[in-house]
Amino acid sequence: MDSSILKAYELAKKAYAEIGVDTDSVLDKLKNIKISINCWQGDDVNGFLFQDIALSGGIQTTGNYPGKASTPAQLRADIEQALSLIPGKHKLNLHAIYADTDEKVDLDELEPRHFASWVEWAKQKGIGLDFNPTCFSHPMADSGFTLSSADEKTRRFWIEHCKRCRKIADYFGRELGQKCVTNFWFPDGYKDIPVDRQAPRERMKSALDEVFAEEYDGRYSLDAIESKVFGIGAESYTVISNEFAVAYAVSHSKACCLDAGHYHPTEVISDKIPTVLLFTDELLLHVSRPVRWDSDHVVILDDELVAIAQSLVRTGLINRTHIGLDFFDASINRIAAWVIGTRNMIKALMRAMLEPIEALKKIELDGDYTSRLALTEEYKSYPFGPVWDYYCETMNVPVRESWLDIVKNYEKKILTERK
Repeated sequence: MDSSILKAYELAKKAYAEIGVDTDSVLDKLKNIKISINCWQGDDVNGFLFQDIALSGGIQTTGNYPGKASTPAQLRADIEQALSLIPGKHKLNLHAIYADTDEKVDLDELEPRHFASWVEWAKQKGIGLDFNPTCFSHPMADSGFTLSSADEKTRRFWIEHCKRCRKIADYFGRELGQKCVTNFWFPDGYKDIPVDRQAPRERMKSALDEVFAEEYDGRYSLDAIESKVFGIGAESYTVISNEFAVAYAVSHSKACCLDAGHYHPTEVISDKIPTVLLFTDELLLHVSRPVRWDSDHVVILDDELVAIAQSLVRTGLINRTHIGLDFFDASINRIAAWVIGTRNMIKALMRAMLEPIEALKKIELDGDYTSRLALTEEYKSYPFGPVWDYYCETMNVPVRESWLDIVKNYEKKILTERK
């Protein structure tokens, strides 16, 4: 180990020990936290089933950085490169359109065998897989409605797709020995003000009831419901609002998915985490960074990311929460985006774990709000950087910004050669 990194860590370890925090114990716990990394950052949400179909359903990417993956092999190679620069063992989050098959198959015909290569790859890498139905960028979603459509044929198509995705998720969980979280998000809504706000939600509830009618072993798969406040083309009304998603999750023993970009500008998911977990057994997070709107920017170490991590750690809810990332930026190196976002998520969790939480809780219960404010502010400047450097070094990944040279070299040798 680099002696300067070790020396800096020992000094930081001593500083944290003085406030009752054992940094070695923190890092041992950090190793066991898995982040579900979003595959769609690597190819701008195109997938492999319908590469000639334009994005729809409120999904939009901007930029044309060279080297986008266009085959499963390329995407897996890029993900492997990113994983080699991120400390810990994590998971990969797949959308249904990333099926790896030479067959001409539609979304309502997908089977576990169409994802067999992903499972074999995940086994080799020792990682888990999460999953999502793809209810957008498809002719059957052109009306703006899927499961809540008034058209019976459209509704049946999407119900069948979602059923098949649950079967695929169960296959992932059983094959990999890690629970597969399947997130159900739908773009359904109206661009302008609707007359009937009830009927689409009634149809959505009925369709979801049918999708979830079959019971699967909870050791291998978990269903989650995600809301959205608005979308491009659905600015005035979304069928699965926050109230719908939370109510359905609670009443049907599902997980609720909280996406950082799916709320009004003054709302933050860090405040929603402990509330939702009072009423559900498990929670799914889609950690993103909204700028002006649900723009899915790469996650940075900003105040809300820190607050999300603190909400999980301070309340002891991290073991009941599945942390996933959800961003897609085509204006920068896509591998770098993965590395930046994932390392920041882990770094935020580490910072939260380096707080003397029990001591702070006691101060709060004692009503000493002066000390609470003073100490939480002072702890922000404690030397977490050397602890992070030491963690990266012990996990055999690059320290600080040295990973960027590796990505740039990969870009020069691999990405620029792609057509």
